[in-house]
Parts: sequence; C-alpha cells; structure tokens
Amino acid sequence: MRSRGETCYTWSSIPQTENPELKSRMFKCRNIDVIVYITVIIFGIGSWVDINGLWVELPVMITEGLPEGWNLPSYLSIIIQIANIGPLFVTIIHLCAPGKLSNKLVTYVILGVGSLACLFLAFYWKTTAYVAGENRSVVLLVLQFFLALVDCTTSVVFLPFMVKFKSEYMTAYFIGEGMSGMLPSLVALGQGSGSVSCVNVSSTNTTTNITTYHVFPKSNPPNFPVRDFFFFLFAMVLSSGIAFTLMNYVPYYKEEYASDDDDEEESSEDDKFQSSYELTNGENSGRITFSDPATIGLSTSKLVKKGRKRQNVDISGTSDNEVTTIKEIQPISKSQYAYFLILTAFLNSLTNSILPSIQTFSCMPYGISAYHLTAALFNISNPVACFIAMFHSASSSIFISFLSFLGSVTAAIILYTAAASPTPLLVGTQAGEALIVTVWVLGGLLLTYSKVAIATIFRSHGQRALMWIGVMQQVGSFFGAVLFYLLINVWVMFKSAPYCSS
Repeated sequence: MRSRGETCYTWSSIPQTENPELKSRMFKCRNIDVIVYITVIIFGIGSWVDINGLWVELPVMITEGLPEGWNLPSYLSIIIQIANIGPLFVTIIHLCAPGKLSNKLVTYVILGVGSLACLFLAFYWKTTAYVAGENRSVVLLVLQFFLALVDCTTSVVFLPFMVKFKSEYMTAYFIGEGMSGMLPSLVALGQGSGSVSCVNVSSTNTTTNITTYHVFPKSNPPNFPVRDFFFFLFAMVLSSGIAFTLMNYVPYYKEEYASDDDDEEESSEDDKFQSSYELTNGENSGRITFSDPATIGLSTSKLVKKGRKRQNVDISGTSDNEVTTIKEIQPISKSQYAYFLILTAFLNSLTNSILPSIQTFSCMPYGISAYHLTAALFNISNPVACFIAMFHSASSSIFISFLSFLGSVTAAIILYTAAASPTPLLVGTQAGEALIVTVWVLGGLLLTYSKVAIATIFRSHGQRALMWIGVMQQVGSFFGAVLFYLLINVWVMFKSAPYCSS
C-alpha cells in the first residue's frame, strides 16, 4: 500500500545518441531513418530471394534440357519441405537451451551457405550424373536443398533479430521479404523466362491428302543465360549479408535499436517492468525503479541504463490509485496469442504453398497474358501491402480477422477457378480475365497485410514471440504444400488448360 502523495508515472523511451553530431539526422521521415529502413529492406530480401529466384527460372532451365523435365517443380516442392529440419533444429535448441545458440552466428552461416550455393549453381547447374540407372541433375538438386535449408531457417532467425529495432522497421523487413519474390520475377521477366509463343503446325496425311493444323506452344530463347541469373541471386544474398553486418556493428544503425543491449536475448515481461534507471541533468537527479514508482515529482530529464542515454518522451504524474503503464507494449491474452499463431499458419499456407501451387490451373484458362500479368502483380502486391502497413498497421484482432476473412474469400474464388479448370466461370471473356487478375491481386494485398499486422503486434513481445511467428509460418507452409502436392500430383484433382487454344 502506497502512502498518500506518492506518484505513478506513464513513460516511454526512444534510443538517443550521446554524439551530438548524430542527434539531427538528415534522412529522417516520421519516426524512421530512411537509410536504416532501406538497409532493413535489403536484409529482408535475403530471406527467400534464392528459392523464389529458382522457381521463376525453372522454365528456362527445363527448356535447356534438364533430364527431370517438368517433374522438376515437384522435386523442388519436396526438397523445400525436407529442408524444414533447419528451423526445427533451431527451434528445439532455443527451447531446450535458451541463449546457447547465437542467432547472429546462425544468420552469418545461412547467408554464407546461400551465397556459395548460388555461386556454385551459376557454374554447375547443368551437371548431371547417373543415379539408380537414370540421368539426374544431382548438383542442382543438392544445391536446391541447401538453398531451401537457408530460406526455411530465416523464418525463425531473421524475424527475432528484428526485435532489436523499433517497431516501425518491422514493415521494412516484410517489404524486403515481399521483394524477394518480386525482384527475381522482374529480372526473369526481362530475361524472357517462361515466354511462350503459339505457333501453327500443319501436317498432311499422304494417304488421304488431308492437311490438319495444330497450335503448339514454343518456348522463346532467353535474353541472357541462366548463369547470369544465378550471379544476380548471389549478389542479392551477399547484399543481405552486408546489410546484416551494418545493422549489427555500425553505430549509425544502433541508434535505431529499441533494446538497450545489442546482444540481449529476450527477457521476460517481469524483467521489463523491473528495470532501474538513473535520472540525470534534472533538478531531481537520482535513481528510480519503475517497478516501484513512488518517486519524486515531474521530470523531463534523460534516463541512463548501462551507460546509454534514453530520452524520456512522457513522464507525467497521475492520481494515487493509477498504475504505471508502458505505451510501447500492447497486451494480448493467451487465447489471442494462440489465435494469432494459428491464423499465421493458415495465412502462410495460403500465400506460400496453396495459391502458388494452383496458379497455373487458376489463370491459364483465361490466357497466357492473364497468367503472366497475374504472376507479376501478385508478387508486387506483397511489398505494396507491407508499404501500406508502414503508415497504418492494424492492431485490433477483430479488424485483422475481418481482413483475413476477406483474403480467405478471394482464396476460395481462386481455388474454385483452379478446380473448374479448364472451363471456369467467364472463361474466354475479357470480364473473366479482369476478374482473375483482380482477385489474385486483392487476395495478395489482404493476406499479406494481415500477416504483417500480426507480426507487428508480436514484435513488442520479444524475440521468442517472433520466433513462434516464424515457426508457424513454416508449419502452415509445410502442411499446405504437402496437402496440395497430394491433390495435384497423386490424386490428380486439377486439370491444366492448354497454353494455346486451337
């Protein structure tokens, strides 16, 4: 019980530098530093850029004579699921031996492996060998596994690292993750990957002297070789590693940290409320403990913890019976916590596995142009949704649920068009082409925005919360990929539309 006259404080803090030269930043916009923001985007690009790049380059690689032919995408899907042993191993270590595994070290290892794998692919992707009596692309498949291992592991390593930075930078990471799919698609588009022309071929029956005409798809030659595309992927992964180094060691970037200790692991909620600070440069200097806020009167002085100054944004006296509140942390109940994790798994099963696996079935009935436009705009919708979240990120569970529901409705429409292939609703009409492109883009915006909003909420709850977001991303992606692999390849529930209509 506090005695009358004691005062509680409402407070929040922003990291400040002790170097007066850095107090005024030239590239400041709202509460973010533009240079740091762009660096975080580059770091996020390294999360999935190599596997996404491999996916969009498959048409060119297959047409150049790989022995697996068009079965290669199914091999890649299975390899990616096997590679989930990476995030599984990291998660088990963090749970069984907290603090024993350095996320910084793991990040450098996976980015190094990813860079080397892309570099080796540039020179050896066509190398084959006889295995079990058949010619196989052994080097490509092995390096695919290492790339998948790298990208799957980033989900449980990169996200927890972002807790070091202020919450405004979480959207930058997701913009980068979205661009990891968009940039390879744009480069592949410039290369002409997947470019197909429909050509008329005639054949004459010498017995009946009857000529028949058929339309066949013909792959156009790429504008630059596969080797150069893998050099591009190598450069992107290497750039992500450089960005990670800057974010870890350069003081300019550390000024945007949200935590006090560069290497600190997640602390418990109790620890956050038990921090002691020293009031300096004020008339009432002294040490206060915010867990016991019976302190002296109003203050506008700075807070010092472990030698680092933190500017006090709002310390104000309140009534006797009010309790201390910290603005930066948004409390969520255990049921909300579990709900958001399950919703994250569901959303990622849609965006990462289900929708990509049925894209050709859904779009090809409406024509090659609609298919390529949808593929390009769907990849662009991801970073656009993250950019929108930068200005306003939803925090209401009801609103997030509503957006997720709308995104699920668009996914259901897409699933219908895939199941009805090759003759879905409005096929052969301009309205059908416009509808399928609109539904795909709208679905990408809604589902991605919902994912980013949930991750932003979890960011304020520490590294472990973000680690579980990463785990559920992989869990959802895994089950979605396995389910639709069976539906497509084993049970043959979908039929492809022809590339060229007769």
